Amino acid sequence: MGCLVMSVLRNRGFTLIEVMVTLAILAILGAVALPAYTGYVQRSRVPAGLEALSSYATRMEQRYQDTGCYANACPPAVGATCAMAVPEPTNFTVTCAQANNGQTYTATATGSGPMDGYTYTINQAGARATTAHPKGANNACWSTKGGTSCDS
Repeated sequence: MGCLVMSVLRNRGFTLIEVMVTLAILAILGAVALPAYTGYVQRSRVPAGLEALSSYATRMEQRYQDTGCYANACPPAVGATCAMAVPEPTNFTVTCAQANNGQTYTATATGSGPMDGYTYTINQAGARATTAHPKGANNACWSTKGGTSCDS
């Protein structure tokens, strides 16, 4: 009877090799999953800046329809600024510059804080550009993933 109890007790735990293999598998999964998750979280912050630029462009077009220029005064004086106040989205700073006697403008959303390194623009023609992105800029469209990809 003593041998039976000893045999049952001996089979209840894990060996050191089993624990080490399990930890190695978890470490490999974590090494793959953590960068992917971080990328998803980073990309989830981009739409706030893009939405701010889109709505700003719409308001600027409404202003142009009403007054015939994008500047704060028509005809614009020297040093005139864009007509509409810029939005303040989370993690982005939006700026606007008008030119050509109030007939053109470029609005820029520059990332700040965790979004440092991201810059997006839109102009009076509706041309969108990713001018700075940690994975490469695409000057033909807005891209949350960077490189040559374009968001639809």
